[in-house]
Amino acid sequence: MNKWWHQSIKYLLLLSFIVPLLTACAVSDTVKDQYPLESVNGSGNQTSYVYRAENRSVPDVAADLIKQRDPKQQSDVSTERMFLVYSDEIIHLQQAPDKPADTLIEIDSTEYVRQNYSSGFLEGYLIASVLDDLFDKGKYGSGKYRGYSSKDKYKPNTTYRVPTVEDKKLAPPVTVNRSGTVFKRSKDANATADSNKNSITTKPSSKGKIIKNNDQKSKSSSVYTKPRTSRPSVKVGKSRITRRR
Repeated sequence: MNKWWHQSIKYLLLLSFIVPLLTACAVSDTVKDQYPLESVNGSGNQTSYVYRAENRSVPDVAADLIKQRDPKQQSDVSTERMFLVYSDEIIHLQQAPDKPADTLIEIDSTEYVRQNYSSGFLEGYLIASVLDDLFDKGKYGSGKYRGYSSKDKYKPNTTYRVPTVEDKKLAPPVTVNRSGTVFKRSKDANATADSNKNSITTKPSSKGKIIKNNDQKSKSSSVYTKPRTSRPSVKVGKSRITRRR
C-alpha cells in the first residue's frame, strides 16, 4: 500500500511540472500558427518576436489568447495597448501605427523585458506584485523601451531586424501566399495513360470492330467477322424437301 502511494505521489509531481510547461508553450504556438512573423530582436534568453494580426483589434486578439490560456495578469482592456503576463513570457499587444486596423503581437521573453523595459512605464498596466517578480524587486527595469510600435523613439538595447530564414524556422508564419494547380483524375485515367505512350488499344466492340488508337495510321482496317452460326443443310428433291437430321 505504501509503495503504491509513493508511486502515485511521484506521478502527480511529474504531471504538476509537465502540464504547466505544455500550456506555457501553447500561447506562443497559437500566435506562430496564425499570424506572420514581422520582426525579430535579441538572441539567447533575450528575444522579442513581433507578429501582425491583420484587420483585428487589440481586445479581439487578447480575448483569443486568454481563451487559450489564462495569464497571471492581464492589463485593462484597451484598443491601443494591452499586456498579458505569463510565467516565462510577456505578450505586448499594440495597435499598429502604420495601419490602426491591425494589431502587433510582441512576444517578449522575461529577460528581454527586464533588460529593456522601464518599470515606471509598466506601472500603468501591471500590478505591483507582478512588477516585483518581473523586475526582481527593483534589480532591473531601468530601460526606456516601450514596445515595438514606439521602437524608433524608445529604442531597445538591440535593433529589430527583418526575420531571416533561420528565424522563420524557429517561428514559421502560416499566412503565406501560395499558388498551384489542382489536377482532377478522370475515370478513364488508365486509358489516357496508355494513349500517352502511343500504344494501340485493341478492344472488340459490340458491333464486332477493332478500335485502334487515332495516333496510329494503318493502310488497311481490320474487321472482326462474327462467326456464322451453323444452319441445317437442306436437301432438294423432286417432290419434297427432306431435312437432314
